[in-house]
Amino acid sequence: MVLVVERPRRPLDHHALRSMFEARKRVFVDLLKWDVPVLEGRYELDQFDDGHAVYLVIADEQGEHLGSARLLETCRPHILGSLFPELCAEAPPRGPDIVEITRFCLGCNQSSAQRLQTRNRLVTALVEFALARGISTYTGVAEMGWLQQILAFGWRCRPLGLPRMLGPRMVGALRIEISPETPRLLARNGIHAPVALDLACELEAA
Repeated sequence: MVLVVERPRRPLDHHALRSMFEARKRVFVDLLKWDVPVLEGRYELDQFDDGHAVYLVIADEQGEHLGSARLLETCRPHILGSLFPELCAEAPPRGPDIVEITRFCLGCNQSSAQRLQTRNRLVTALVEFALARGISTYTGVAEMGWLQQILAFGWRCRPLGLPRMLGPRMVGALRIEISPETPRLLARNGIHAPVALDLACELEAA
């Protein structure tokens, strides 16, 4: 199932989000060695996990995390505009219909084939959510290996500037244009797979 949790006031009270924050710690801190905050030694949360964040979570039948992404409004503080504006050749894109994708996370407790399936479902969910909510553009910051994958998905996507070395990693920024044609473009590369967004948990997390 694909859960959409919008602007939770108490994110750690939500089972799927607790599972997500634990998975983020395993991926971004334990595996990738990012220098980011960890709460109680278990949960990866930062200053953007506030009451304005939106989460898309792929979960199993028990509500355990398989994959997730965090969405941030670009009219508010967000990672590209607040932390890495130098990755853009011009001013970072902002607007009510422009949303930043952050913390794209695939759980480690899956086979390679399962992770690929989860990735495709999560990409599809991001597109379906954008079309349902009038989001015309996604922005994001990614390390080079992941950036190259995103650019190759087949959707309308382009870099916002030249990649740069930030610490030990080469990092770049990009923008993804979303339109009714996007699902067809992704399907040509075998990425788009129909999903149903579960908005019921929005009330549960309020």
